[in-house]
Formats: sequence, structure tokens, C-alpha cells
Amino acid sequence: MKKLFLNSLLILSILTTVNFAQTAKTAQANTQATAKTQTANEVPFVNKVLPNGLEIIVLPDASVPIITVEMAVRNGSFTEPPELNGLSHLYEHMFFKPSQAALIYRCELALQYGNTNYYNGKQCSESVKLKQQIGSVAYLNNEDQLNVYNGTTREEVVNYYYTTTSPFLPDAIRQINDSIRYPTFDKEEFEQEKQVVIGEIDRNESNPFYYLNRTLMDKLYYKYPTRKNALGTRESILTATTSKMRTIQSRYYVPNNAALVVTGDVNAEEVFKLAEQVFGSWKRREVDPFKEFPLVEHPPIVKSEGYIVEQPVQNVLINIGWHGPSIGKDDAATYAADVFSYILSQPNSRFQRALVDSGLAVGADTGYYTQRNVGPIIVTLITTPDKSKAALKAIYAELSQFDKPNYFTDEELESAKTILEARDLFDREKLSDYAHTLGFWWSSTGIDYFRGYHKNLRATSRADINRYVDNYIRGKSHIGVALISANAQAQAKLTQEDLIGK
Repeated sequence: MKKLFLNSLLILSILTTVNFAQTAKTAQANTQATAKTQTANEVPFVNKVLPNGLEIIVLPDASVPIITVEMAVRNGSFTEPPELNGLSHLYEHMFFKPSQAALIYRCELALQYGNTNYYNGKQCSESVKLKQQIGSVAYLNNEDQLNVYNGTTREEVVNYYYTTTSPFLPDAIRQINDSIRYPTFDKEEFEQEKQVVIGEIDRNESNPFYYLNRTLMDKLYYKYPTRKNALGTRESILTATTSKMRTIQSRYYVPNNAALVVTGDVNAEEVFKLAEQVFGSWKRREVDPFKEFPLVEHPPIVKSEGYIVEQPVQNVLINIGWHGPSIGKDDAATYAADVFSYILSQPNSRFQRALVDSGLAVGADTGYYTQRNVGPIIVTLITTPDKSKAALKAIYAELSQFDKPNYFTDEELESAKTILEARDLFDREKLSDYAHTLGFWWSSTGIDYFRGYHKNLRATSRADINRYVDNYIRGKSHIGVALISANAQAQAKLTQEDLIGK
């Protein structure tokens, strides 16, 4: 599950803000959760697919007059060969730049107020030629009501959203429509955004923890590492062109590869009607982009390998990673992965007792990241130089016992399911964020997977978890990476064999 993929990012929060991982906090608050079997809660969204393939997903809640309108696109690093690496992210940066509709609006204002210098200097006569196609741009009179917006790029989804009050639903839908269908890709702004992204790369590279995650991902997905690197590289960003942006647009920014997600104080039928009016003329792509440009097949890890990454950190951070299940190939294992990861994260689990309560580790976590294109399973350990070898021996001793009948109790199994479901219910309290959850699941798994998510979690059995452990973890080739300072390594003397449990 995406929210259980904590690893180095939450480890970073432990070391920099002294806040422990969210999963552990939640677990402590719910250790008394009932183990009784319960009926799974359905996520009460409704959906409809337009004739052009655009999926509309609506989760109504009239408790407050706030709405979020999001466009999710099945794009991200899993679509990127080396020459396009990071350009899904760069495209995201360009999405909120003025569209052709915004240019028409400015030109009309210039004409209205007699500013002929602006009108002629901005070549407005060319822009207004699109007026018949785009339609009235008067909605931009309310643009200041749409100033809460953002976008994110991940491996398997790019999303864009506006949060506003419910009367401005039509304006938010129009804004997204015009941005996605009529971008300008202004060359001057494009060059500026390239430097902004380079700045993000600089910030990441100045953080020691970046190298832990990057090393693990590059080694896990050794043949196609760009497919798991949403940020991209300096070279790929600096050599990006607006022509490449148009390539991405023509491949992926099409209605049959996108979903409109609307949450909050809305009427579903009204959203469906508005969406059809606004997006109905958006021409679908004749060939599904994933049929024309199929996902790569990540080859299995040939043998277990260990890597030492020396960076100026105080403690020792260790990641051990495996190839996990893929949506569409082994869905049952993805549910088992989520449940088992949560069992292990509980403070009173055998896993935590052996590693944290014993004093061998400051923190330990296990997570699986739900993906269509080979999601990773990662065990994360925080320890000290003097205890690092013993901690690694302990963690591999635990791994060897994962499929034993007494490794967790029936009560722990049912409690994990209850807490996972409760956390999702809690997340729904903030629908502006939950829109992103819906967009993520739609893109990576398909919305029907998420519709049955809680039901399938509830059905997960001990046998399902054992099958998951045997197929993906126990005895399988894996990658071990330690982030450690040079001085600490001189004391710890960690070896590659230590990191892979030899």
C-alpha cells in the first residue's frame, strides 16, 4: 500500500524532527483494536466513463462547502526511457503556466481597455483564433478563487488539483480542461522551470538519505532504473525541449488515459453533466498509449548483493529490498503484503520485540509499495555502529521465521485489518487529500481494485500471507544497502555479506 511505503523518508523524519513513523503512532493508538471479524467498509465513490474514455470519479460529502477537483494522468517515471526521465515531472511544472485560454483572456482585456501595445506585442490576433475552439473564457474572472492548487509526480501517476468552495466547481473544471488540452509551453517559462527542477535535484543530492533510497532503487531495478526515478537526472532535465513536452502530451495527456476526481460538497450527477459538457469534445487517442508504448519487464534480481553508502550521518540506516507483487499479475499478494506489513509494524509484534525492544535498533519497519510495474518490498532498520552487525543478524533471523505458524496470532491478523480500515476512514475526513488517494489508486491499480480493497483485506488469511512470504521474501534474492559515515564504518566494519544475511 502506498502509505505503508515509509522507509527512508520516514526515517529521515525521525532523525530531523524527532517524530516517529506515522504507522507506529497509529499502531500505539489502536493496540486495543478488536480482533472480531467485521464487515468491510466500502469507499462510497461513484464513477462514470465518458464515451471518449475519460473516467469521472466522485466522492460527495456536503459537511463543509469545500471541493477538490483533480485530474489524474497515467504517467510518471514508469513510462520514461532514459531520454525522457524526469520529464513527466517537468511537465507537471508547466501545467499551471498560462494556457491558451489565459492568453485569450488577457488579450480580450487588453482590447477592452485599449492597450494596443500589449495586444500587438503578444500576437493576440493569433491567440484569439482558438476562441471558437476553446469557448468563452469569462470563467477566468473568478481565477482568484482557484488559488489553492498543486500537482505531484510519482512513479505511476501525475495529478493536478484545485481546492475551492463549491460554487466554483464549474470554474475549476474549466481551468483543468484548458490547462490539459491547450498548454502553451512558453519557451522562456520552460527554461525557468528546468532550473527549478534542477534546484530540486540539488536539494535531494544535498541530503544524505537520498543516496540510500536511490542506491536501493537503482539496484533493485537495475536494467531500467529510470522507470523508478520520478525526479530525473541533470542531463535529462537540461536537455529537455518543448518538443519532448508535446510528445508526452500526445502520448499520455488524452482522455482515455486520464481521470477527473472530484471530492467534497458536490452532486455526482451535476459533476457528470459538467464533465461531459466540458471534456466531451476532447478527442480520445486511437491507440492506448500502454499498448503502443508497453511497460518494461523488470528482470528478477539475479543474486543478493550488499552495498555500503558512506555519507555524514550519525546512526546506521539499512534498507533491505525485494521485488514485490505487481497489480494485474498477483493482486491477492498485494493485499497480503499490506496486512503483513502492518502486523510487523505494531509495537507489540514479535518483529518489533526482537529488534527494537531488544535494544538492537532504534526503529524497524516493513513496507510494500503498491504498483502495477513491480512494487518494492522494503525492510528499514535504524541502529548504531556498535550494534549494526547484531541487528542485521537479528533481522535475518526474523525473516527466516516469517512463515512459521506462531509468528503472529490470529488476533494480530484481525487487528491489522481493522486498523488499516480505520486509518482509511480517518483519511477520508480530509477529502482534499483523499482526492489524491483516489487518483493514485485509479492510475496504479484501476478504481475497481480500490472499490474492493477493504473487502479483500478482510478476506486475507494466514495462508495468503504465507504464500506472499514464500513467493517474494523468504529465500529470494534481495538487495541490502547501509547508509553509514566513514568513521562509523571503521568501527562497524559492515560487509556485503552482513547486508545480505550471509
